[in-house]
Amino acid sequence: MRTGRGTLSVAAGLVLVALATVGYVLPPAFDPPPLKVDPAFQAIPPQPVEELRPVIAAGAIREEKISIPAEAQRLQGTLRVPLTPGRHPAMVFVSGSGNGSREEFTPQAEFLAKAGVVTIAFDKRTIGYDFRRRDFGLLADDALRMVEYLRTRPEVDPARVGVWGVSEGGWVVPIAAAKSTSVGFIVLVSSPNVSPLRQVAWALNEQLLRLRAPAGVRDLLTRAMGGVGFDFLRYDAMPALSQVKQPVLAFYGTTDPSIPFVESTKALITALGKAGNDDYTIRFMAKGDHAMRVNGGDFTSGYLETLANWIKGLPGTAKPAVHMAGATPVQRFEASDVPAAPWYAGGTMLGLTICLAAVGYVAGPVAAMVVRLRHRHQTPVETNARLWPPIRRRLTRMAWTGLGLLASVVAFITLLVLFSVNQAGAWPAVLAGWLVVRLLAVLMLIQEVTAVAAYVSALREGLQPTRWQYVSVAGVLGGTGLLLVAAAYYGLFSFPW
Repeated sequence: MRTGRGTLSVAAGLVLVALATVGYVLPPAFDPPPLKVDPAFQAIPPQPVEELRPVIAAGAIREEKISIPAEAQRLQGTLRVPLTPGRHPAMVFVSGSGNGSREEFTPQAEFLAKAGVVTIAFDKRTIGYDFRRRDFGLLADDALRMVEYLRTRPEVDPARVGVWGVSEGGWVVPIAAAKSTSVGFIVLVSSPNVSPLRQVAWALNEQLLRLRAPAGVRDLLTRAMGGVGFDFLRYDAMPALSQVKQPVLAFYGTTDPSIPFVESTKALITALGKAGNDDYTIRFMAKGDHAMRVNGGDFTSGYLETLANWIKGLPGTAKPAVHMAGATPVQRFEASDVPAAPWYAGGTMLGLTICLAAVGYVAGPVAAMVVRLRHRHQTPVETNARLWPPIRRRLTRMAWTGLGLLASVVAFITLLVLFSVNQAGAWPAVLAGWLVVRLLAVLMLIQEVTAVAAYVSALREGLQPTRWQYVSVAGVLGGTGLLLVAAAYYGLFSFPW
C-alpha cells in the first residue's frame, strides 16, 4: 500500500510548521532596535581650520629595522626617524585584528616621519594570539615595550611618546595607557569601545542591511555567534578607558560599516568623564571607512593633517576648541549584545550533531562492507530484492542532500565575508545564495518525510530488512533528522521567506 501525495504533502507541511516553530521558540531573540536620535550628534560643528592646515611632509628620514624582546618571542619592527635636529614627538602603531603586519602602516608612518614625528610600526606577535585566544593585556605590553624603547632614543622627546590603535587596537591602547605613565598620548582610529561581540553583531547587521539580505540571514549568523565560546568576545573596554588620563585623539569614519561609531563615542566620553579627563578630541571624517580611507583608496580628506598637527602641537592641542567636530555621523541601529546560546545549541553540541549525522550517513555502507568481508552473504528473498533498491536510492539522495546543505551554508557564509569587503552590486548573489540554502533545507525535509513513508509502505508489503539495512535506514533517517532540527534552530524554516 502506497502513501498518497496528498497525505505526504500534509505530513511535510505539518513537519515544516513544527520546525518553523522551533526556529521561533528555542533561539534567544536578537533584534537590534533603532538608535534613538541624540541632538548632540545632530549639531556637530565643522572641524576647526587650524587642525586642517597643510602639513609639509617632505623632510629626509632614516629607517631602521628593530627587534625588541617580548614575552615568548621577539617583536620585529621598523623605526622611522626624521633627520632634522632636536628631539621629536614619537608614536607607536598598534594594529587591528588579524596578522598585523607593519607594512600596513607604511604610508602613515612615512608621512608622519617626514613631517617630524618618529614612528614605529611592528609585526603583531604570533605566540599568544590567534583566532580563538586574544589577550589584549599581552598586546598592550608589546606596545609598552616599543614606547620604552622610543624613550631611550636621543631623537625622541620622552614626554611626547604616544600609541596609535585601529579597530581591535582600540581595546589594546587604553590598557597600555592605563598601565603606564610613559604613554604621553593616545590616538584611537575606529575604536569600538563596546564588547567585541556587540561590535561584530552590529557590523554584521549593518553589512547585511547594505547587502539587502533577509532578516533570516542575520538570525542564522547571530545564533551561530551566540554559540561561540571565545572569552575575549565579551571583553569590557570601560574599566581600562576609565583610567586613561592622557590626551586622546579619536577618529571615526561616517561610512564605516564595522563600528557603531555613535555608541562608541558615547562610551568613550563616559569613560573619560569617569577618569576626570577632559583632554579629548573626537573627529568624524566624511566618507571615511574603517581605515580612514575612501572606499579603500586614499585617506579621507583632513585625516593625516589633523593627526600630524595634533601630535606636533601637544600639549597645547590636548585641549581643543570643541571636543566633537566634523561630519554628521548617522548610526541606524543599536549595538545589541548577542545572547549566549543555550547548552543544546552551543558549538560543542553543533559539532556533535554534525558528527553524528556524518556517522549515520556512512554507517550503512560500512556495515554492508563488514558483512561482505566476513563472507556472511545473505541471500535476499524475492520481496527484498524488489523493495530494497528504491529505499536505498532514497537514502543515498538524502545523504547527498544533507552534505550539500552543510556545504552550501559554509559557502554562503564565505560569500557574505567576501562581499562585506566590497558590497557593490552584491545583493543579488546574497539573495540567490540564501534561496539555495533554504531550498536545500526544504528538500531535505521532503526527502525525510517521503523516505519514512516509503520505508513504512515497504514493510507493509513484506520487506524484511537485514541487519545492515536496518543500520542504513536508522543512520540516514536519524542523521537527517538531527540536521533538520539544527536547521530549524538556525531559522532555515522560519517564515516569511
